[in-house]
Amino acid sequence: MAGTDRRRKSEAADFCREDAPAIILVEPQLGENIGMVARAMLNCGLIDLRIVNPREGWDRDKAEKSSSGATMVLERARFYTSTADAVADLEIVYATTARPRDMVKPMVTPRQAATESVELATRKLKTGVLFGKEAKGLHNDDVALADAILHLPLNPAFASLNLAQAVLLIGYEWFTMNDETEGRYIPQGRGKAARPATKDEVIGFYEHLERELDASGFLRVEAKRPSMVRNIRNIFARIDLTLQEVQTLRGIVAFLANGRSGGPGKKDQD
Repeated sequence: MAGTDRRRKSEAADFCREDAPAIILVEPQLGENIGMVARAMLNCGLIDLRIVNPREGWDRDKAEKSSSGATMVLERARFYTSTADAVADLEIVYATTARPRDMVKPMVTPRQAATESVELATRKLKTGVLFGKEAKGLHNDDVALADAILHLPLNPAFASLNLAQAVLLIGYEWFTMNDETEGRYIPQGRGKAARPATKDEVIGFYEHLERELDASGFLRVEAKRPSMVRNIRNIFARIDLTLQEVQTLRGIVAFLANGRSGGPGKKDQD
């Protein structure tokens, strides 16, 4: 019987897909929780695990023991020092959070997110889901990187889940939706620039804009700077920017900055 179990676990990889959503754990606290997340992922055919700043590194032995054999997920796990780096290659990111936030974002259920993820995968676009600390959840700066809030509709008087339960619920919806959804997106335009921008490209625009806003004095009040930056980023995060649009926005910022410094962008006042 044990041999059969090992054989089945080795075959589990056959049901995993590289275009499945990435699962991103931000500052997980316990190796056991990472292991249980890996188990939930393999249950649902998810293989892309990304971990941001696990507390005190991470206990690989405890993770493997609690994974019930889902070691292939742990072996492939990638580690990052920032959430921005962890989502850099993704086009669409969902943030799981139960707390109200001082920002406006679309809210979707796991089923809606699964439908979108499957449709996006048909266009070779990658999605990911952010999960925060077990006790405190995600930082506002992490949520600001997301395109939408993923809300789990549960008993409002008792909606608490552990990490693995949340991953399993979201992964299950993706797994069952994967072969049932037809694309509803408008066909993508031709050329590389017509594709949705990756998070790395969007963050590059954010940083470019923020440098120029600093230089202009717009962000001069240091105490207000973090919330203002989040608000600005959130405006653009609600838009599905393409690479062409990001390039255009960066061109606008560069032109305005050049004009401010007296270059060709400066309007003739005579």
